[in-house]
Amino acid sequence: MATPIQLPDDAPFTPEQRAWLNDFLSKALGAGFTPSTGPTVPVTVLFGSQTGTAEGLAKKLSKTLGKGAFEVETHDLATYDTSRLVAEKNLLVIVSTYGDGEPPDSAADFHAWLMGPSAPRLEGVSYSVLALGDSSYPEFCKCGRDIDERFAALGATALHERVDVDVDADEPYAVWTKAVIARLSPGGGAVSSAAAAETIEHDGYSKHNPFPAALVENRNLNGPGAKQTHHVALSLEGSGLEYQVGDALGVFPVNRADLVDEILANLPFKPGEVTAPDGSEIPLREALLHHYDIGALNKALVQKWQARSGSPRLRALVEAEDKQAWESFCHGRELIDLVIDFPADFPDSDEFVSVLRKLQPRLYSISSCPLAHPGEVHLTVGVVRYHTYGRERGGVCSTYLADRLAEGETPRVFLHTNPAFRPPADGGIPVIMVGPGTGIAPFRAFLEHRRATGATGRNWLLFGNPHQASDFLYREELEAFLADGTLQRLDLAWSRDQAEKIYVQHLMLQQGAEIWAWLQDGASFYVCGDASRMAKDVDAALHRIAVEHGGLGEEDATTFLAGLRKDKRYQRDVY
Repeated sequence: MATPIQLPDDAPFTPEQRAWLNDFLSKALGAGFTPSTGPTVPVTVLFGSQTGTAEGLAKKLSKTLGKGAFEVETHDLATYDTSRLVAEKNLLVIVSTYGDGEPPDSAADFHAWLMGPSAPRLEGVSYSVLALGDSSYPEFCKCGRDIDERFAALGATALHERVDVDVDADEPYAVWTKAVIARLSPGGGAVSSAAAAETIEHDGYSKHNPFPAALVENRNLNGPGAKQTHHVALSLEGSGLEYQVGDALGVFPVNRADLVDEILANLPFKPGEVTAPDGSEIPLREALLHHYDIGALNKALVQKWQARSGSPRLRALVEAEDKQAWESFCHGRELIDLVIDFPADFPDSDEFVSVLRKLQPRLYSISSCPLAHPGEVHLTVGVVRYHTYGRERGGVCSTYLADRLAEGETPRVFLHTNPAFRPPADGGIPVIMVGPGTGIAPFRAFLEHRRATGATGRNWLLFGNPHQASDFLYREELEAFLADGTLQRLDLAWSRDQAEKIYVQHLMLQQGAEIWAWLQDGASFYVCGDASRMAKDVDAALHRIAVEHGGLGEEDATTFLAGLRKDKRYQRDVY
């Protein structure tokens, strides 16, 4: 409820102005704003983001702090002046981890500096870290853990213990925000608890209110063979959703009905109703179809399962704490394997789902430009299929989109903004794009955008896949881009069409002199695709090009690439 407030009668305003101001101030107080009664508290918010999640949370936190008695500054770790660190009073860090424990690109240089010998002592600095990650990866939240532990080792004082976020950030972000604000304002709180905990935007369609998007087109882009890559077009008509080139689309998958039914048939209790995330009571079958992850295993799930299972093997695994053993056990197994091979004693449905993770949406790089396809959004989905432990398996969302969507279906979707991956605002800047496999997705959108906006800068795409005959994704469109002059160069790597495997990084090295010339001409360099191998190999190739064709020493080449990242001329959308 808004707090009533009245301006003095002799305030120099007209009756209409006075009424408007009274209403505005009352609503501001009701929304959590508290006028300062003392000196403001300095707070610096730092973020390191790969896909925009950490950046979005950092800006939300800054907005919340701005409602109270705080003097707030917000900085991307990519551009933060590290000489300021020793003078910071209160530091709040929100940082993600991707791939095999890697820091996000925007935090890579800061992370390397902080972990190195030149990092200063930090006595007098108070801090707290919100670490974003995914527990399905072995090095869960490693970048956030590194920063937290290094700050402590350098003498900084923790305002509040680090909070590790497993994919879904809303609840842990709210808890962490409320706690750090309480520590920063011990005299009663410069921001109301309601404002501090506010995390969800309720206006319009979003992750918390996904849009049911009608299917427009769903076709396999590959020729005959085992590999499948689906072009999925969805309608956004009536949603009010608008995206930019470089953004991602979140898709809420639905689990396989036959797999859910097999799980239910092998549980030690009669399935009943459970409480859904929205608080409603629903049958366990519906919950497993739509709300809980029944796919790949992770350490946390196995530990909880072992506590209810009499399996000697699980007990030995949990007690050994052997990283390689964990990875070997979880790889290729799913919930159904635990249910059948390692039975656990669950008394009822609620107890069973209490050990499961929520089914998370999957983010896909958008492969369309809204100027070229108004009212639509396109995805390029690599369908994951594999065989392990006597079962045919597949990626939860990729098989949902490829196999279980028919005309008339409306998958639930939302837009995910990624400001760290954008084509140059200046259309005259040349662009080099490296996107093998489904990494071509955003670059199809880039090329459509550059053509639709009349960009004059040259465009160069390096694309690769196993076989030219079956895996030349969007071939007709790319050839049309060449024919109309939108695309100046198209270099192709077919890794399995000859005895020696050829990948995009090999093409880069072959054309090293030309790539260096484009970079010297101001070109921006973009990479999309696999983080664990391809992106690292491309980065190493770019470093080598700077040495061999730029005449730089190893250290200077590293500095050169860091400068490209800082200037937003080297951007990656990797996963």
